[in-house]
Amino acid sequence: MRAIIYNMTGDPTVLRLVERQPVNPGPREVRVRVAVSGVNPTDWKARRGAGPGGSLKFAEVAPNQDGAGTVDAVGSGVTEVAVGDRVWMLLAQHERPTGTAQVMTNLPVERVILLPDDVSFDVGASLGVPAVTAHRALTIAEHGPARLTPGALTGATVLVAGGAGAVGHAAIQLARWAGATVVTTVSSHEKFELAAAAGADHVVNYRSADAATAIRSVAPGGVDIVVEVAAGQNAALDLEVAATGAAVAIFANNGGGEFAPDVRAALAKNLRYQFVLLYSLGGDVLTAAISAITDALRDGALPVGREAGLPLHRFPLGLTADAHRAVEGGAVGKVLIDVDI
Repeated sequence: MRAIIYNMTGDPTVLRLVERQPVNPGPREVRVRVAVSGVNPTDWKARRGAGPGGSLKFAEVAPNQDGAGTVDAVGSGVTEVAVGDRVWMLLAQHERPTGTAQVMTNLPVERVILLPDDVSFDVGASLGVPAVTAHRALTIAEHGPARLTPGALTGATVLVAGGAGAVGHAAIQLARWAGATVVTTVSSHEKFELAAAAGADHVVNYRSADAATAIRSVAPGGVDIVVEVAAGQNAALDLEVAATGAAVAIFANNGGGEFAPDVRAALAKNLRYQFVLLYSLGGDVLTAAISAITDALRDGALPVGREAGLPLHRFPLGLTADAHRAVEGGAVGKVLIDVDI
């Protein structure tokens, strides 16, 4: 089978196309024939590591955490899925060498989730890191739901920073599915149109309008949940527009810089700051996210593509290095790799 692998950390040139033999799944493992592999910033960051030439935990690694395909074989004790089932995957490369940039990949059954028959592999490969992160960000409020359902966020106002990004896109879709009013910030007219297409009720271009004033005009009492991609840059804005008792979910710090909110102002509003990292989420949190995402998929709430606010950029498996370059270069939308063609 064809596989993309790397043996050391570095820039995209460390990625190589090779031939490997499929491996039989072990107990409680599933072998998936990958149709589409999704690329996230976490994938190029893992590949780059602390610098070029660094060693890995494994002799070789196939990159990419997310993907979708068809179950090819199951190991002993697997009853959750069967050969021929359509599935999506998450955490494929977490603490394993078995990423999705290969024709066959073996994963623990807990990381392989049934994909509804009417949901495309493109959607399945776009879930994983973005959708699970978004679900966690939307469920951190002290008195909010631990699992999203239709109506679970009715009456709440959610601010999504960076609504044209993959996590922002998923957060908009899941928040709207759960009944929230969604405000999002973007940095360009193109991103404005994409965030609106994703379903945001109000989109603010912070380069052409005062973001705090615009957000306050929509939510005079403040927003209840902030899904934050640039914590350092937006610390003052979040403090200004947050309602008393609001929750700020920080899943990244795009733009760099330190996160230093005004302590007195945060205390005065009884704000909750929660950092969100997919790889350290507990089992119950992951279970809740997967269950909610599955329901949202059945309801048609998580479409992808330009018309849904998330343009797709496709690459063949042999050009995985170019796919990584695209994500590392800030491609707007979702980068996908067509694996099994």
